[in-house]
Amino acid sequence: MTDRSAVIARFLAAHGWNGAVAQPLAGDGSVRRYTRLTLRDRRCLLMDCPPELPIAPFLNIDALLRRLDLSAPAIFAADSDAGLALVEDFGDDTFTRLLGHGADETALYQLAVDLLIALHRRATPADCANLPVFDDERALDGLFRMLDWYWPAIHGAKASDTVRREFEAAWRAVLPKMRTVPDSIAQFDYHTDNLLRLDRPGVAACGVIDFQDAVQAPVVFDIATLLANDRRAIPDRLRDTMIDRYLQAFPALDRDAFMTAFAVKTAHWNTRIVGTFARLLRRDGKVHYQRFMPRVWFLVERYMAHPALEPVADWYRRHLPPADRRILERDERSGA
Repeated sequence: MTDRSAVIARFLAAHGWNGAVAQPLAGDGSVRRYTRLTLRDRRCLLMDCPPELPIAPFLNIDALLRRLDLSAPAIFAADSDAGLALVEDFGDDTFTRLLGHGADETALYQLAVDLLIALHRRATPADCANLPVFDDERALDGLFRMLDWYWPAIHGAKASDTVRREFEAAWRAVLPKMRTVPDSIAQFDYHTDNLLRLDRPGVAACGVIDFQDAVQAPVVFDIATLLANDRRAIPDRLRDTMIDRYLQAFPALDRDAFMTAFAVKTAHWNTRIVGTFARLLRRDGKVHYQRFMPRVWFLVERYMAHPALEPVADWYRRHLPPADRRILERDERSGA
């Protein structure tokens, strides 16, 4: 028995789960591990966070969302020092899975948007006060991932200081245009893989997971992640209907400012994802994320065509033209 497995065994025994049948669940881009535990007629998930990923942010955001009457998982037990928690198991009915089996697309996206409406109506400035602020410095830090990981895979060398300075200047000119709408809580990875359909009334029917990176950010943040997502395309008509639904709930929002912020957020997010998927390939050997790259580049190109993003579009034209926007191959796994 390894040291880690011994820690887990003691944790489970201390909380009445000794002898449970354990079923590891498939992982994603995170190094967090999840195991489904079954003990007679009880079931829960074991969350196992390595030392470099503290569990406290998950526990804190979970408590906040539940306090706002939203369906985040109940926490049955937790040991922050050990990075372990026993959490409510919402099952397997992610929106992605349900949609793959023919579920009503409009109804599920409507539920997801209605949850954001409820969250942004219920969350107070005090609720947001302890969250990290998604300011320009944090936004830029994620963006440089593209230069740090994707650029060397394409060019065989690090980006020059000139390229990096121009990249930063272009984004510094654009990012403030995302902040012309109010801030609220952004769950950060709000998309159909992280939403589950529950047998509960109203917006509580939408279970949410993977929110530990939540931030205080413009209200456009999560809805843009949902409706202009790298993993799942939806018809433009459905996207526009859902945006209308959100804006009708907040009539004081300026539509033009909202749509500009939507474009900036989406171009930013997908530039960041280019770097994330390159890092997952080159550092971690995770090839399968490259299958999303055509969609990622489509979203970058589509939304940087907005007039507000001309500085970024100009940088791309000069430094990373369409021929350099592609899927990375297996043999491009070497370090930066």
